[in-house]
Amino acid sequence: MDQVILEMRGITKTFPGVKALDNVQLTLKKGRVMALMGENGAGKSTLMKVLFGIYQRDSGTIQYQNEKVEFNGAKEALEAGISMIHQELSPVLHRSIAENIWLGREPVKGKLRLIDHAKMYADTEVLLKRLDLHLDPRTLMKDLTVATMQMVEIAKAISYDSKIIIMDEPTSALTDKEVDHLFDIIRKLQQQDVAIVYISHKMDEIFQICDGITIFRDGCYVGERESKDTNHDELVQMMVGRELGDVFPPPTSKPGKVRLEVKNLSSKGAFENINFKLHEGEIFGIAGLVGAGRTELIETLFGVRSKDVGEIWLNGEQIEIRHPHDAINNKLAFLTEDRRQSGLYLMLDIFSNTSIAHLDAYKMSVANLLDVKKMRNESEDHCKKLKVKTPHMNEAIDNLSGGNQQKVLLARWMLTKPDVLFLDEPTRGIDVGAKSEIYKLMRLLTGMGKSLVMISSELPEVIGMSDNIMVMHEGKCKGYISGSDATQENIMSMALH
Repeated sequence: MDQVILEMRGITKTFPGVKALDNVQLTLKKGRVMALMGENGAGKSTLMKVLFGIYQRDSGTIQYQNEKVEFNGAKEALEAGISMIHQELSPVLHRSIAENIWLGREPVKGKLRLIDHAKMYADTEVLLKRLDLHLDPRTLMKDLTVATMQMVEIAKAISYDSKIIIMDEPTSALTDKEVDHLFDIIRKLQQQDVAIVYISHKMDEIFQICDGITIFRDGCYVGERESKDTNHDELVQMMVGRELGDVFPPPTSKPGKVRLEVKNLSSKGAFENINFKLHEGEIFGIAGLVGAGRTELIETLFGVRSKDVGEIWLNGEQIEIRHPHDAINNKLAFLTEDRRQSGLYLMLDIFSNTSIAHLDAYKMSVANLLDVKKMRNESEDHCKKLKVKTPHMNEAIDNLSGGNQQKVLLARWMLTKPDVLFLDEPTRGIDVGAKSEIYKLMRLLTGMGKSLVMISSELPEVIGMSDNIMVMHEGKCKGYISGSDATQENIMSMALH
């Protein structure tokens, strides 16, 4: 049970201007779940990409099943029995579940080696049933929720019959019930002597499912602890190297006059008859389970999807928002839940991703040319304020950690000087230190009179940051709670009925 299956020693990896890993180590044993923890940018995902052959290390050794190995790409790692569930999903949206799971290794038949679709669907059905996932293998990925896509990605990893499975933020889009389901799967894998690397910022999950914890900070190895021998405070201290103090900063101002009012808003199949008021300097939380219609509501307010009936009033005047341009022109901003699918331009650099929503403001009178110098200065200024870790603004956005990508998106919207910000899961996949920074920024914004609408699946976050809360269930408003009166019990009671 305690036999070592993997040892990584002295691993160093440098990117231009950044030492991502500095002489780090990791030991895995069969049948154990090892948490890998650290702030965003600490090097966790980088180390896993080195193991998986996506990055080549500068120095150090990798010993797998008592042999030194060097994987030149993910294909070699997969064939050797190491699979990885990436933090950011990249499904082929217009292909089926089955085609996504067996991509590149489809079963074939006959002399012409044509894809055997019948066998592929049958094999997928067996796999999904084994994992107790009630899905049709022929369903297109684009028709699934983010949470279901995540479960399909987990099924794909397990389909390789791997000896090591790396799970990078596997529960970021899952409900509590789906998390319990995943943990059941992990325990079954442990019984088969599979070793799991579990990367997560959710402390309760770490203590629930992990046997040991390895901590990184700023690309360096800090230490290893047995889960039963440590606690939340010690881990935070090791991860950030400082005391965080109160996680949720207190309000800096009292809400003022009504800024945004939503009246009887409905969108067929998504939500119906939604009413709420948002005040100046207020954080308005929207709670509910996955599928409650929270994201669809915000998408409608921002013009991503159309409304059927209802009214939107801004500063006492009724407005029509048919397109995101209308929303931006009315000083609304929207930080999306899925930064890779609907937020970031992955082929572009930080500078382009930061400035792209505010180009009209930089047009000069001569031939509509852009004032690039001003754009760059303001983009750099906002990224510095948000403490984005990067050597320069020309760095590809895809090279940043998830938390730093989130900060770039926040910088983008701050450049538009919004009065209302819609934040959909603003700290999803973010470490405790970065969460604290984002919470402080949210309080700073409300202190300036900005109004925030926050969707969050983390109830402590909803309670700790919201002045008022609306709870949704299956597209309907189930009630309103003052932030000071909110408890996890009364929110969940509304969310479930």
